[in-house]
Order: sequence, then structure tokens, then C-alpha cells
Amino acid sequence: MRATRWLLLGLALWLAGCTQPPPDAIRFALATLPANLDPLFATDAASERINRLLYQSLTDFDEQSRAVPALARWQRLAADHYRFELLGDSRFHDGTPLRATDVVATYRALLDPATASPHRGSFSHLREVRAVGDRQVDFLLDRADPLFPGLLTIGILPARLLAEGHDFGTRPVGSGPLQFVGRPASGELLLRRRADDQLIRFIQVPDPTVRTLKLIAGEVDLLQNDLPPELVQYLEDHDGIRVARVAGSTFSYIGFNLADPVTADRRVRRAVAHAIDRAAIVRYLFHGGARLAESILPPDHWAGADDIAPLPFDPARARALLAEIGHGPGQPLRLVYKTSTDPFRLRVAAVFQAQLARVGIDLDIQSHDWGSFFGDIKAGRFQMYSLSWVGVRSPDILRYVFHSRSLPPTGANRGRYHSEQVDSLLEQAGRQADPAPYRQVQQQVHDDLVYVPLWYEDNVLVTRDDIVGYRLRRDGAYDGLVTVTRMHAP
Repeated sequence: MRATRWLLLGLALWLAGCTQPPPDAIRFALATLPANLDPLFATDAASERINRLLYQSLTDFDEQSRAVPALARWQRLAADHYRFELLGDSRFHDGTPLRATDVVATYRALLDPATASPHRGSFSHLREVRAVGDRQVDFLLDRADPLFPGLLTIGILPARLLAEGHDFGTRPVGSGPLQFVGRPASGELLLRRRADDQLIRFIQVPDPTVRTLKLIAGEVDLLQNDLPPELVQYLEDHDGIRVARVAGSTFSYIGFNLADPVTADRRVRRAVAHAIDRAAIVRYLFHGGARLAESILPPDHWAGADDIAPLPFDPARARALLAEIGHGPGQPLRLVYKTSTDPFRLRVAAVFQAQLARVGIDLDIQSHDWGSFFGDIKAGRFQMYSLSWVGVRSPDILRYVFHSRSLPPTGANRGRYHSEQVDSLLEQAGRQADPAPYRQVQQQVHDDLVYVPLWYEDNVLVTRDDIVGYRLRRDGAYDGLVTVTRMHAP
């Protein structure tokens, strides 16, 4: 901690010498900018969170993670037939009104195999989308799905621009509360709030220490997450800075490639699970800023499984499992673990490496920039990796991640998991609004150790004193940017 303070002091003095233009925007520093501003293709956390502000969707979720109307309300006309009716008078950022034809065009583009949307797998049972006049849309399904409205959180795109082949990924046009302005410099994204023309400037600052120093020096106004606990503690004691926390639902895990001959062996995966002391990591690395997890869905989610027995820290059991396959401290098993270049994630990886070494696993840590790392994971080029699921609300995430037909690019079954029992349960779950099949799926994938579940990380917001009105959400969304303001001195 002392070394961190000296580093911060030195860099702060350097930053103090830099002259800054008067702030014309609220400046939000991010570890990574969004990879894709097209909601048909976005899968990374930054893209999902910013797209939520650029686009409107038909539905959203309440505090209990149940679907509620957003752009539209709905009726279930039959088990396999939903009708959505648009509410209000929404307009796209180019001034054109949002109509039923735009909803139809968006979902038809998503369903088109030529589009290759990674979200298409979640809509495999959507047979037809058609407009009924200007304000109503019918969704016809191949099977009953009482939870179908919860899937309709894809941002709606203007049909005219879709037909023209517009590049929404780099020049988004939606109907949300924030509007794309441009990219004023490399590593920056500028948006405008439609209600009052307040500018929001996103600035990519990969290094968390530099992000912290830029906040202290007044070069940026707010940070959210992606900060190591010691920097958060440092900021809590700093004049002119405010820190807020809320228990989060972001689920972190270790994933395995089940098509790899080594990690396909369940004994290897179980040995890894028993060798990692999750509680110690939460206590000493997170300083208590996380809670242990056993599944993607938190136990207080309406479809959460609150009775899954935790995976115990048991090094002796890990050694016994490795001995069964001819490995141990004298003849270690080599595994390759991929992660990003984020300093805190590398520290977590180093702890994994040390803990696994004690039971006879030689963990080779390979870190890559975010784009390369995430590309490898989606392509299945890994043995082990760690990532997080953010903003999970619908239990259909279980189908998207664990169904055997949800392989990339149409799903997120990145580990190539296949279980006829899980497939059957997921198909059963899609026919009824019953949490039981979802809970059985969560128990089964826990038993199969598709993932080693790690923890749910707290959400942390750090702002300068003159920034007010930002409400921190449990799912880590950036919705607070709709209401955040800067107080001006009298």
C-alpha cells in the first residue's frame, strides 16, 4: 500500500502540471471502450451497457428480474403468439418516428443467418415477426414460451437504415436517451443526452492507477468498477472524491474447454475447483468487496438456486484426484490459463497459479489485450479462462450459455458443453413459467463443473464532489448517466 501511495503521489504531481481545457462534458473513464455499438452484435459488457442508453428495447426488467414493458406492452394471444403494442411517441435520433416496421426489421435481421448475430440462438423458436398496422407487432413461436417477453431486450434499429446497410457498430442510430455524437480522439466516445444536451465523454484508460490519478487531477469526473480494492480504499480517504458501493450481480467464473482432451476430464476440473481458496481471495484481494457464488443467477433471483452446496476448498481432495490421472507435486499437470492484461485480473491469476501449484498443477498464465483475449475465448482457443457475466436478468441466459446448440457465434457455449439432460431441462423450462427446471439446470452444470463459480463482485462508483445524481445499480448498468449532473459553484 505504501508503494501504491508513492506511485500515486508522483504521478499526481506530474498530472498537476498538465493544463486542462474547461470541462464541457461529464467525463467517464473506462478500462475498455465498447467493442460494437450495434445491438445485434454487441456481447461485451461495455457495449451492452452503453447500447442500453443509445437504443430502446421492447421490454426491460424490474427489481425482481421479471419482464416489464419498456417500448411496448404485450398480450399473449395464444401459447405461441404474442402481440406487442408500442407505447408513447418514440423517435430515432435522426428524427424519424419509431414504428412497428422498425421492430419487425430489427428482429428479422437478427434471425437472418446471413447477419450472424451472436444473439440468434436465443430466438431459435421465433418463427415469424410481422407488423399489425403502425403500432403493433406479432411474434409467432414454434413452441410455447411464457417467458418470451424477457428476451426482447434487443435495441430497436431504424428499418430504413437497416435496408441501406448502415454501419450501426461505428455510427449508432437508436431512440434511447443518449445520442451518438462522434469519436473526437482515439480512445474516446462522445454522446449527447437528448433531454438537456449534456455531453457525456467516455475515455479509455486501460491502467487503473492512471484512471485514478486522472480522477484526482480533474481530467475525468467518474469511474465505475475495474479498480483494485487498494485504489478504492485510497480514494475513500481522498478529499474531493466520493465513493459509493452496492452489492452486485456480476458473476465471475473460470471456464474450461470441454473439447480439450485434458480439461474434458471432470477430475481435472474438480481438482482445480478444490484447489482454489475462493474465500481467501475475496477476503484478501477484494477486501470483502464480493460474495461467493455458485451459479450465474444470484440465489435471490426468482429462478435462482439457493440450495446448491458450495464447492469446498479441499487441497487433499484435489491431490487425490490428480493422483488418479498420474499427476501431483512431483509430476505436475500443465494447464494454460488465458486472461486479460488488467493488472488486478493478473493478480488474481497469480493467486490461482500459486494455489494450484500446491496440489500439482503448473498453471501457465497467458495474458492478452482485451480484443485478442475475447476473440480467443469466442473461438474456443483456450483450455481455461476467467470472465464475468454482467447484467444477467433473464433465466434464458442458461440456454444461451449451456445448451448444446448455443455454440458461438449464435450462442455463448464457449466451452462446447453437451448434456442431453440439460438440453431437455432447458427445453422444458421454455414451455412454462416455472423456476424448477432452471434450478435443476444450475445444479447439473454445477455438478458437471462446466464452470468453477467464483463470486459476485460489488459495484463501485467513484466521482468528484461536483458530480451528483448518478444512481449506482446492482447490475452495473450505466443508467445513472441519464440523470447525472455537474454542480456549478455559486
